[in-house]
Amino acid sequence: MSKIEFSAMPDEQGYFGEYGGQIIPPELKAIMDEINNAYEQIRVTKAFQDELMDLHQHYVGRPSPIFKTTKLTDSGAQIFLKREDLNHTGAHKINHCLGEALLAKHMGKTKVLAETGAGQHGVALATACALVGIECEIHMGEIDIEKEHPNVTKMKILGCKLVPVSRGTRTLKDAVDSAFEEYLKDPSNFFYAIGSVVGPHPFPKMVRDFQSIVGREAREQFLQSEGKLPDLVTACVGGGSNAIGIFTAFLEDEEVDLVGVEPAGKGLETPDHAATLTKGVKGTIHGMQCYNLQDEQGEPLPVYSIASGLDYPGVGPQHCYLKDLGRVRYVNADDQECLNAFMTLSQKEGIIPALESAHALAYAMKVAKEMSADQSILVNLSGRGDKDADFVAEKLGL
Repeated sequence: MSKIEFSAMPDEQGYFGEYGGQIIPPELKAIMDEINNAYEQIRVTKAFQDELMDLHQHYVGRPSPIFKTTKLTDSGAQIFLKREDLNHTGAHKINHCLGEALLAKHMGKTKVLAETGAGQHGVALATACALVGIECEIHMGEIDIEKEHPNVTKMKILGCKLVPVSRGTRTLKDAVDSAFEEYLKDPSNFFYAIGSVVGPHPFPKMVRDFQSIVGREAREQFLQSEGKLPDLVTACVGGGSNAIGIFTAFLEDEEVDLVGVEPAGKGLETPDHAATLTKGVKGTIHGMQCYNLQDEQGEPLPVYSIASGLDYPGVGPQHCYLKDLGRVRYVNADDQECLNAFMTLSQKEGIIPALESAHALAYAMKVAKEMSADQSILVNLSGRGDKDADFVAEKLGL
């Protein structure tokens, strides 16, 4: 691979190449700029760094380990898992939720708002807000509430206000719209804690920064245990936070292949998928320019994934930029491949993965057979499958 030039940071307007920005009303732009300025000031201070590091170690349980699997495939490359499922609250989401809650506290905000799909962001944010002592309100689509009942219960126990969203597809995209409308009622006192590397600047940058600890740990751990870097690093992609979190540390390592795995759902030939980078076009959604799935009028299409955390019609702007550069390849896995990977990891290795993470695992299991035994694949196991167990059991008739 020839040397690739890429920008780790967006420009002053929040663009990664032609993607990102602040496509929002002027009055909201002032609020976003205030958040960006506060973040840039606080993130470099020793007090903030020390507090976040202490919470990572003593509250979240970082560093999360890397586990070498032995029974996922009969031949081919070795598959390693970055165990973000072992974090407090069960996924990578706690990484940026702690950062956003601390920032909201620093800015003197009175309430933190957010959307959630699979519920992992909601649980993590409710947890972080309980810790720092800020009111929390989570908007969630009714379909996702039905699918992810364990996380709904956890959010209520943690003291957050849960708002069911009945409009549209009753899933993640509509939850985003609902939460954002509530935020606009008082943006001076409310803080919108976006759950992925999406939305207007500075959120794609900020959430990426908080998630980059995953890649930094993984790169160091892999070098220490294996004496080399992995040949391939892969992660599932919805909005893209867990993927950009692990990819960031490897972007300059040209020998490492980076692959994001999107949900093909019931098939790319059907409308029931959320493969934004595979089938999407350039457009605007939720205050940013990115690839998205839209109709002829430019409106976001209804999307589908068996994994609630991946059913989003847009994607983070840095992912779009990395796709165009060719530094990251984006592929897909369908529902059946996802379920097969879910059950294989559960029954072969005793680890129940989130359905989101199982998309990346499905890709790793497939390509491992095409690689040699001295090669290695690192999968970001972004979450655990407690939230999905009842849904999968019902779907498979277990």
